[in-house]
Amino acid sequence: FLLHPRIAAADTTCKLHPDSWMTDLTAAGVRDKLLRELKAEHVEVEDITAQKCSTSFKVLVVAEAFGSKALLQRHRMVNEVLKEEMKSIHALELKTLTLEQWSGGGHGPEAKS
Repeated sequence: FLLHPRIAAADTTCKLHPDSWMTDLTAAGVRDKLLRELKAEHVEVEDITAQKCSTSFKVLVVAEAFGSKALLQRHRMVNEVLKEEMKSIHALELKTLTLEQWSGGGHGPEAKS
């Protein structure tokens, strides 16, 4: 019985997604892609997988592009940007805000100080 070298070296405590070892998916990578593709003003991505396996994420995106879009349209925009990554993501918790919602709702950078 032989294991693929990457499987043998993988952390066996991460069992939520059997193919997660095949990707270089990280919270930072997801953040960078959303910033770049959506031209977002602010993006936060947290790996919420119990063993930090990069299969479940909590995501906040603040983008001017969301301005006139309904919530479902905003989520679809994010999902479209992450189309390839979604093949390895088990769960994605999204919060999508316009710049006005971010700054007016006590969510903006000034609220974090």
